[in-house]
Amino acid sequence: MAEKKTFYITTPIYYPSGNPHIGHCYSTLACDAIARMKRMQGYDVMFSTGTDEHGQKIEKKAIEMGVTPKAYVDDIVANFKKLWATLGIKYDRYVRTTDDYHIKTVQNMFEKLYKDGYIYKSEYKGKYCTPCESFWTESQLVDGKCPDCGREVTEASEEAYFFKLSEFGPKLKELLLDPEKNFLEPKSRVNEMINNFIEPGLQDLCVSRTSVKWGIPVTFDEGHYVYVWMDALTNYISLLGFMNDTYNDYEKYWPADMHVMAKEIVRFHSLIWPAFLMALGEPLPKKIYGHGWITFDGGKMSKSKGNVIDPFVLCERYGVDALRYHLLREMVFGSDCPYSNEQMFARINSDLANDLGNLVSRTTAMVIKYFDGTLPEEKEFTEADNDLLEQLDVLPDFVSETFETMRFSEGLAKIFSVIARANKYIDENEPWKLAKDDTAKPRLAAVLYNLLDAIRRVAILLEPVMPHTSPKIFEQIGADESNTTWEASKARHALAAAVTVTKGEVLFPRIDIDKEIDELNKMFPAAEEEKGKDLEPLKPLTKFDNFAALDLRAVKVLSCEKVEKSDKLLKFKVDDGFGERQVLSGIAKYYKPEELVGKTLAMIVNLEPRKMMGLESNGMILSVKYGDGYRVVEFDDSVLPGSDIS
Repeated sequence: MAEKKTFYITTPIYYPSGNPHIGHCYSTLACDAIARMKRMQGYDVMFSTGTDEHGQKIEKKAIEMGVTPKAYVDDIVANFKKLWATLGIKYDRYVRTTDDYHIKTVQNMFEKLYKDGYIYKSEYKGKYCTPCESFWTESQLVDGKCPDCGREVTEASEEAYFFKLSEFGPKLKELLLDPEKNFLEPKSRVNEMINNFIEPGLQDLCVSRTSVKWGIPVTFDEGHYVYVWMDALTNYISLLGFMNDTYNDYEKYWPADMHVMAKEIVRFHSLIWPAFLMALGEPLPKKIYGHGWITFDGGKMSKSKGNVIDPFVLCERYGVDALRYHLLREMVFGSDCPYSNEQMFARINSDLANDLGNLVSRTTAMVIKYFDGTLPEEKEFTEADNDLLEQLDVLPDFVSETFETMRFSEGLAKIFSVIARANKYIDENEPWKLAKDDTAKPRLAAVLYNLLDAIRRVAILLEPVMPHTSPKIFEQIGADESNTTWEASKARHALAAAVTVTKGEVLFPRIDIDKEIDELNKMFPAAEEEKGKDLEPLKPLTKFDNFAALDLRAVKVLSCEKVEKSDKLLKFKVDDGFGERQVLSGIAKYYKPEELVGKTLAMIVNLEPRKMMGLESNGMILSVKYGDGYRVVEFDDSVLPGSDIS
């Protein structure tokens, strides 16, 4: 018997500085759906996820809570595992960077790279706060002082080890541009990596610290701890047993077929991770996928709109599979996905209740009504069946290809177009009329059989996304293990000729959207309704070229202060990824300067300079009208200065 083909897929390992939320779900759901499909296709699958548990933030959170870092992350990890269980995530291995085997791999890898000359000792420079024993970058300071205690800081340096990332620029560029490898998707990320990082010149990477104690000790230099990405990225091979004795799956599963993650950490996976592997002389992963973000009303969650995003609540009220389907259906690969509960309710009502649920309930009800639940052997098939059958025949390969390339939205849209075709087939053939003519019984049986078999085939293809719903459908339509494999989705008329159906529960009850929003508002009352939020009228249509002429970038606020003799203006010094620049913004009434230092904001960087209060402003910081004031558009710290906004 031939060995099964292997397939190795990974989520990123999540940083457990707080409890998981719906923003963590997409990568894991996508990987779970692909892994489930591959298992159905006969592959030996390794699907991994986990948590990145070291670092200064964890150390500080634990101190604040009066517990050890390990005790703190243990609680958070339990919540991550609970969420994955709730969502039906069927991972094969969960890696924690505090696991002994992972620590062993990282230490052995660090030693090897040091002995081979890829790691060297130097100095890490920054601003040092003596009372806090902490290093800070210029952008992290508040009014030039320690952000934790507010005391003065001094220029200082600490001994550190560095990885020679700068040596790998040409090889990484060649890797990213190789059309056969197609290493990084979507293609827009390739240009970003080359233009923003490789072309300006890669800097060597700090891979140890002495000021951060919550980490993996460097074995040959006491007081040094492995820092951030060498620890985190190594999880993908440590969990297979690379350089440790706990597992021995490395030769079997490596290289990974797919690393899946949100776009903000593509840089580390497409530049630093392959450079580590090149230095080790190990194979590279086959594919990196960087998907978009789930966003909430442009970044802001509003409970007053019923926009509750606690995944545990959503699963309990609307069903696990409804949430799984909605997130995978809405996210167009490469783009961000705005989330709202109204949108999810509309999707449940249209796709799941009206189309899929209605098709199953109508068909089984007619078999019960006209044939007491069991179809006769004799059937009359005609050319009128061909269009539906032909659409079903081409569906499995299309779904497989779109799922494998993270284009779930396309694959699911196609499945539901065939479901819509099946509903139309009912109206075209009018079973209720055929039932009135005894001589038409064989034709009626054929029509209902085609519908049951269509339901069987689409339910197989939906099973990776809706693993709890498809088995319920199979039970109602009389399918069994012999005709619900992935391969069976390609076969016409695989149901038993005299198939028996059973009346089952309503798969997806319709939601009264207004009523449900009211219910959510009662469960999670908003602190106060926003008032006086009159929107500006929409401006006239313009050409895309006018928008494309604007250069929108993420910028890091290095300093911020009020402009003398002005009640409105704040003066910023920002890092735009290519250097520093000064910009003025009329938001002094809505922010204290110190609130903005260290934040990453959105800015138009190619406006002509203009003078305000005698000072030059080189750009425009973007903000949104918020009640009676304005709020800046900001990103989390993972978005790098200079990142293009489109």
